[in-house]
Amino acid sequence: MSLVPLLLLPGQLCDERLWRDPAAALADVARPIFADLTLDDRIEDMAARVLAEAPASFALAGLSMGGYVALEIMRQAPERVRRLALLDTTARPENPARATLRRADMSTVGLGRFAGITPRLLPQFIHASRLHDPVAHDVMDMTARVGAAAYLRQQTAILKRPDARPTLPTIAVPTLIGVGEADAVTPPRLAEEMAGAIPGATLRIFARCGHLPPMEDPAATTQALRAWLAA
Repeated sequence: MSLVPLLLLPGQLCDERLWRDPAAALADVARPIFADLTLDDRIEDMAARVLAEAPASFALAGLSMGGYVALEIMRQAPERVRRLALLDTTARPENPARATLRRADMSTVGLGRFAGITPRLLPQFIHASRLHDPVAHDVMDMTARVGAAAYLRQQTAILKRPDARPTLPTIAVPTLIGVGEADAVTPPRLAEEMAGAIPGATLRIFARCGHLPPMEDPAATTQALRAWLAA
């Protein structure tokens, strides 16, 4: 049996560790391809770079910022995508309140203060029940690896991201929408909005998860992705 190329797009301040466990568990049905989204400061350019390096056709999964890029890929080259998974993300553009906070964070980093996601910020990203699990340390280590320069590029891209809502009704491939039940960054109502706009989309809510289900509950994430790959 040939393996499906599975293109995995990370969120902001995330690397291959985000998808590591589900990718390994799906190795019998999918060939994972981990995209690097640290090099560009526009979502459109991130998508173009991914497409230039990707196979002719592939299954596509993106989380958070990776979801923004996935939706831009659906706008630029929908004929290359065999199925789509959008986890803990939104199709909406940045709102003014969040934009103000992002610019303040960027100013702090510009002054030389960058620590990735710290223990103080962790409750915004993972479920309260997991704050003392090893995954908490993995999240902090991962964001520190990505570093300040990539963070600033990604923040710029997120601030300028396009409104992807007009793309949603045009999506014509099997689509999974997933979100942690306690996601404070992109809450479930945003996932429900996307699921309602994409014809035939499946919505999956991950219990006891925040913004990073592939790390918080890799077994549930794998189960959802396996069903999606078989749809």
